[in-house]
Amino acid sequence: MPERILYYDCSAGISGDMHLGAMVDLGVPADYLEQELNKLGLTGWKLQLTRDARKGIGGTRADVILADGSHLTAPSAQPHSHPHPHHPGHDAQPHEHRAHRDIVALIEKSSITSTAKRRALAIFACVAQAEAKIHGMSVDDVAFHEVGAVDSIIDIVGAAIALDWLKPDHIYVSTVELGGGFVKCAHGRLPVPAPATAEILRGAPVHAGAVPFEATTPTGAAILIASADGFTNTMDFAIERVGYGIGHKDGPIPNLMRVFLATRATEPAATNTSPTTSRQGTAIILECNLDDITGETTGYVLERLLASGASDAWITPITMKKSRPGITLSALCSPEREAAITEIFLRETTTLGLRRREVGKIVLERTTEEIATTLGPVRVKTGWLDGRAVKIKPEHEDLRRIATERGVPLREVEQTILTEIVRRNQPPHAK
Repeated sequence: MPERILYYDCSAGISGDMHLGAMVDLGVPADYLEQELNKLGLTGWKLQLTRDARKGIGGTRADVILADGSHLTAPSAQPHSHPHPHHPGHDAQPHEHRAHRDIVALIEKSSITSTAKRRALAIFACVAQAEAKIHGMSVDDVAFHEVGAVDSIIDIVGAAIALDWLKPDHIYVSTVELGGGFVKCAHGRLPVPAPATAEILRGAPVHAGAVPFEATTPTGAAILIASADGFTNTMDFAIERVGYGIGHKDGPIPNLMRVFLATRATEPAATNTSPTTSRQGTAIILECNLDDITGETTGYVLERLLASGASDAWITPITMKKSRPGITLSALCSPEREAAITEIFLRETTTLGLRRREVGKIVLERTTEEIATTLGPVRVKTGWLDGRAVKIKPEHEDLRRIATERGVPLREVEQTILTEIVRRNQPPHAK
């Protein structure tokens, strides 16, 4: 079956607001986006989506309007954090302070989907880790001002919600334009790229100087690093839709970000495929033994691994030397995501090394479709074997949503939906 590809053309850079505009322009429903964002429980904001254009190219511009009617319009007013109190005068207007731990708590207690939650946490973690390294402090002690402000929380969590709605099989990114000149932030006037942007994009292909201002912000960089399966300038796919997110500046090239939703044919199944499967492949298992990590940190690392592209991540209780209780932390990932997953292990845990092994994967071909039921629309995953549907499963997040909206036990919702799916797939004479 064809793969769904999301491809970011960042030849003019990326910021949080440009990304949000591009997602809506690509087809993410604005009503759904606002409905999910309201689950954060934040007040005093409104998402304004308008049509705009740069050098004749039309797209969507996203602005977060605050309760007093103000909003940030310059790409330079983007996330940077600091370990010291904020002093007025560094920026055009004051910003709310939030510690990284406070933002994590805000997202975790919300009722957005678990997938969106994990990705939002991973994006914030990218910025927090960069700032912690720059300032020589722990991640928990990082205090955000711009990133902690309502508008940037909306940009980041909105990105996670939009990507969860699109559900691409793979996300790829072009070389990222950084821009040039200087950026005015809470630390003063700094050269582009800002320190956090440079740290977040370490190892990614970048270009500088196409425009005389900050083209890629820490927020935009973190969205890419927390979501991308890889970086490439090769577009080997069939384009279905194109979305444009309009920025707030302009220069020699249009200040916009372009994103493609596309399809790509998968590799044909190997001739020695098992008769009970339809596709084979190779995956990487990375793991380490730990006896000096807290449960809170372990849970956080699991979320980071999954949000960064691990196919699965798990914990196994073990007994280590000197009869110490410990765990084995494991992650399964594609070869393309191995470097990113390895970095999370080494940066986020106490381990000094990892075990690595290649494993063969045997999987059913899978499709996802949305069906109408008596309880509302539900996405259904189907596993195929030799052209026959052998496994059918409703999306758990949809079942949870229906149970919450209707005040019905989850098990009753699941039973009702499964019964309707079975009836739907029976031949006419059997009904």
